[in-house]
Amino acid sequence: MIRFEELSKSFGKLVVLDKVSATIPKGKIVAVLGPNGSGKTTLIKSLMGMVKPNAGQMYIGEQQINGQSNYRGTIDYLPQISRHPQNLTARELITMLEDIREQKGDARLFVDLFDLESHLDKHLHNLSGGTMQKVSIMLSLMFKNDILILDEPTNGLDPVAIIRLKDYLDEERKAGKTIIFTTHIIPLVEEIADEIIFLLEGHIYFQGSVSTLLSKENETNLERAIANVLLKTTSHE
Repeated sequence: MIRFEELSKSFGKLVVLDKVSATIPKGKIVAVLGPNGSGKTTLIKSLMGMVKPNAGQMYIGEQQINGQSNYRGTIDYLPQISRHPQNLTARELITMLEDIREQKGDARLFVDLFDLESHLDKHLHNLSGGTMQKVSIMLSLMFKNDILILDEPTNGLDPVAIIRLKDYLDEERKAGKTIIFTTHIIPLVEEIADEIIFLLEGHIYFQGSVSTLLSKENETNLERAIANVLLKTTSHE
């Protein structure tokens, strides 16, 4: 279980997170949604220790993780934009990461999942955007940790790769993994998310199931329900 308590973060006068409290259950897939600038990435980077909150507490299980670093080894993280040395091959990166972590990763799982065998010995600067995203997913998830955090994981993926990623995430959930992801692809949320955390201007507007949000907004379509939320916010500005 992951828990945020009264988490706040400002950059100068800009308030990005304002006393955010939320619980993410173990073994669930949770989509963190919201318009650009709503605080999604800041929330994730706070959990990863990449952003230091101004106030509030964060917990994984019963462990308070503010200012700690040892917990990061229990998280697999895919950033929205992955930056890797372009003069290396995917195979060299796999070896480098395994040496750094002193741990063998299950890269073969993702090589097979995304048909990457023929790309392993190509330099990264020669890969297409979609293939680079597959490599980034492999590098981010090959250590099979208990918590997965994915920031816009389907960027650049072809339909077959998206289906295979969805099936993989569903299997990981069944195995008890806790999965957090951000996306602008609403059908992906409808298909795999157990819960939604919807952020607006640094506040949690909603946390619960897709069906509960649909009921709250009196809609049968998630895309329309989210549009309703955004229109309400715009009309109050």
